[in-house]
Amino acid sequence: MKNKGYWLLIIFFLAAVLFDSTSCKKQTVETIPQEAQASDEALFKLGEQYIKKDTEKGILYLRQVIDSFPKSFYAQRAKLLIADSYFNKGDEANLILAAAEYREFISLYPTSPSVPYCQYQIAMTYYKKILKPGRDQTNTLQALQEFKKVVTNYPSSDYAKQAEEKIKDCEQRLAENEFQVGLLYYKIKAYRAAVGRLQNIPTQYPEYKKMDAVYFYLADSYFQGRKYDESFPYFTKLISDYPQSKFVKMAQKRLQLLDEIKKANNLKKGGKDATKIKKSQQV
Repeated sequence: MKNKGYWLLIIFFLAAVLFDSTSCKKQTVETIPQEAQASDEALFKLGEQYIKKDTEKGILYLRQVIDSFPKSFYAQRAKLLIADSYFNKGDEANLILAAAEYREFISLYPTSPSVPYCQYQIAMTYYKKILKPGRDQTNTLQALQEFKKVVTNYPSSDYAKQAEEKIKDCEQRLAENEFQVGLLYYKIKAYRAAVGRLQNIPTQYPEYKKMDAVYFYLADSYFQGRKYDESFPYFTKLISDYPQSKFVKMAQKRLQLLDEIKKANNLKKGGKDATKIKKSQQV
């Protein structure tokens, strides 16, 4: 009796597993209605219908459009909708998936009018992951590079102007990062390191909004490091280009000090020259 009960339990378990397997298979087969499988438009509309409320199911329909009707107009729309659905989720993992889908779209449909949009969206996947100044700016640099591709490759597209605005923003962020690091070095009196960070900002990011501060801290880093000749042009440029800046008064004081230092050095040099002349006359 004991063995009989054991075998009944095994049979019951196997029956349950078989029923569950059959049920799952039936659900998978019935996921895509027969009438829809024959139509790219019907499949796409199902995907479009489900993509927001049940993303996985929506993507299943859209993938079926791409697999079954790869040259269809709806296949292109399905590919974009999948990419956009990943992008709209916004987290890092889904942004990576979105970038991959947009890149694949460009590869599969290079003549599509949606290509500029895809390139812009690739840039946006990096832009959304940008960190604050002082932290790793890899995503900022990558976004900048991808936005430049929009302007270079698709200059007449609607997205070129938007990309130009984002390029300016990325450059401001990169400049701010360099400035913050340079300012930190300045505050801890690491003047050579401060110069290393600040000196490239005027040439690389000429539109930076805090250029008056850059000129002052760059000039003063040279000044504090006793490189007076290097500091002079930056103090002068600050005063001439940004007369309303809060740094102007300090720059003017530094220029007065530079003038006094120069005069003192000339006096010392003159004194030494006079001593040399006197000695030569004695000889």
